[in-house]
Amino acid sequence: MSWSKLKQQLESFLSPALAGRVEYRAPAYRYLHDKSGTCYIAVDKKNVLNMSDKTNGIRWYLSELEIKNDPTIHFPISNDDIEAVRKETKGTVPEDRLIVIARNRKSTELAKELMAAQAALSKSNFIAEANKFLTTSIEKSLESDEILMNVFALLDKRVGKKRILGMAEKMESKHPIVRYFYGLRRGAL
Repeated sequence: MSWSKLKQQLESFLSPALAGRVEYRAPAYRYLHDKSGTCYIAVDKKNVLNMSDKTNGIRWYLSELEIKNDPTIHFPISNDDIEAVRKETKGTVPEDRLIVIARNRKSTELAKELMAAQAALSKSNFIAEANKFLTTSIEKSLESDEILMNVFALLDKRVGKKRILGMAEKMESKHPIVRYFYGLRRGAL
């Protein structure tokens, strides 16, 4: 499918409150053999989610630090997690510190998953994810672990006010860019 048709279809699914504010852009219409091309989502004419940006590596590291240092993000720590830390430290660490170590491991694990997901963001992946979104149910798109699938679904007019308001708790563990688009959509209700 050509980029112009894909863009037209994606924008036809935008929530009426966001139509005209959110744009999907791909300024390089053809690929060069040595370049992957660029693609981004703009909100109010400002690039918000840029695929194949050279500074993404720095932002990914900052996202990891943000996740690890955010006290509002809660990770369920099981007894197995604590036991694994206890075995590694051979029982020399106080009990309350075991929980802190297990929490840090969980946050690092989540940050690594998010970084891996972000590393895949490029123009070709954007087009593949957009095509996948157009053929997938809205429920599966919302539940997906893919960042772009979540973004497309949050901006979709088929997701109503009641569903958006009911997602607040689930959005706490999502990637910051997904939370940004959730806030944008929630603010446009």
